[in-house]
Amino acid sequence: MLFTSYGFIAFVAVLTLLYYLGPANFQWILLLVGSYIFYLIAGPEYIPYLLAVTLIVYFAARIIDRKLSDQDAYLKEHKKELTKEAKKEYKAAQKKKRMVFQIIAVVLCVAILALVKYANFFLANINAVLSASGQAKQLSFLTIAMPLGISFYTLQALSYLFDVSRGTIKAEKNVFKFALFVSFFPQLVQGPISRFKDLSKTLYEPHPFNRQAVAFGLQRILWGFFKKLVIADRIAPAVQTIFADVSTYSGGYAFFGMLFYTIQLYADFTGGIDITIGIAQMLGIEVAENFNLPYFSTSLKEYWRRWHITMCSWFRDYIFYPLSSSKGMQKFSKFTRNHLGQKVGRRLPVNISSFVVWFVTGMWHGASWNFIVWGLANFVILMVSEEFEPLYEKFHNRFGFAGKLPYRIFQILRTFVLICALNMFDVCKTIGETVKAFLSIFTSANWGEIGKGGLLGLGIGVSDYIVLIIGILIVFAVSLYKNKNGDIREGITGLAKPGKYAIWIVLIIVVIIFGTYGIGYDSSQFIYNQF
Repeated sequence: MLFTSYGFIAFVAVLTLLYYLGPANFQWILLLVGSYIFYLIAGPEYIPYLLAVTLIVYFAARIIDRKLSDQDAYLKEHKKELTKEAKKEYKAAQKKKRMVFQIIAVVLCVAILALVKYANFFLANINAVLSASGQAKQLSFLTIAMPLGISFYTLQALSYLFDVSRGTIKAEKNVFKFALFVSFFPQLVQGPISRFKDLSKTLYEPHPFNRQAVAFGLQRILWGFFKKLVIADRIAPAVQTIFADVSTYSGGYAFFGMLFYTIQLYADFTGGIDITIGIAQMLGIEVAENFNLPYFSTSLKEYWRRWHITMCSWFRDYIFYPLSSSKGMQKFSKFTRNHLGQKVGRRLPVNISSFVVWFVTGMWHGASWNFIVWGLANFVILMVSEEFEPLYEKFHNRFGFAGKLPYRIFQILRTFVLICALNMFDVCKTIGETVKAFLSIFTSANWGEIGKGGLLGLGIGVSDYIVLIIGILIVFAVSLYKNKNGDIREGITGLAKPGKYAIWIVLIIVVIIFGTYGIGYDSSQFIYNQF
């Protein structure tokens, strides 16, 4: 049930109606039932995986939380008789006991994810090794469909477990409330990856009908529909045509292909997140923002602070920081400082931690060497940029570029082109095809075909390009407004009634008339559903 399908629209409409007409204290129960109905429609066979992750993390967190409470009670009771060293030893011993339950829960959840998402990838690589060594025997692949949203709800559940273990939040005692946190249907498919301490503030409490909240939510949903149906799905045929045959569509086609895909990915992913946040806002629930004008970034580092924010913060908080500050890494840092110098000793542990993060990030995006190389390519670029930062600063100061608008525009365009190039690992089938398509941009002699109407043979016509250009300009204008003034909905609300109503009515008409629809008037699948 896609977010932009008639079935989903009807589902949300009925759920919202029941949400506000029924008893306020039962709203969260209705959301839980609705979330599981949504998941049942996606596939009844997926429910056991969702239940397994939910129950594993719930019980592990309860045990860890109880042990933390017992530790606090013991320390309080024996405060006077315990020495500082004895307290330290006691805490260390208790932490090891808690870690056992945390490790078991993490291993089980990751094992479930690995089974459904990565088993066949590993089997394919084993078969490749067997074939290369001359052995005819091949391992059989597993016939397990990847459950909808498992990558997202697994990370969300594990963030809760880690926060409970750290003592930053208390474990939720009500298993059904925790089940709602894991399965909340708007963010189940493609995020955002919420933290329990944030989402729980508004997820469980009663919400009286708020006209402005519902209106703002509907407007955000409509904006998501516009980006998805008018831009992302309209440009998709050209992307599919080019990257289905990179040998034929090389050179100039490959350049426009990576440009088109980057536009498609942004409109598709942010459009889906707009719908998610809009639905939550209609229900009075606050969901974390996942994007902050990423294509206005002046560097790749800044881009990853603005793009898929909740995923990036997850890997930063639960992998990078714990790994880089671990006792083992501190010992390694001391060793490298003594033997390789202060600079290397200081940077090497950080780079190793970053390498691990980007390797895992690539794996999380998909069971493919393309995604692994994509992750490591990001790591290399970020690492090199970090190491050369002092030289960049001297260069900027020497020639006076820093802070100048033309140079900032150059930085934004440079970063955007770099992102386009990295995205080719996402859309191409293999690493070989990715490298071939990228190199052909500089070696192919078919650029003349582009000027002679070659782009019109990609499944979209002149009218499509006109709609795309206008749609992209509208998104760009709204982004500029947001960058300077904040939420455009606030600005529109301040207009006179005829003006603000006219804007939203026109946008509805544009989505209906210019939206791209498939069989049964359903849009194409969201790109991040596959992750």
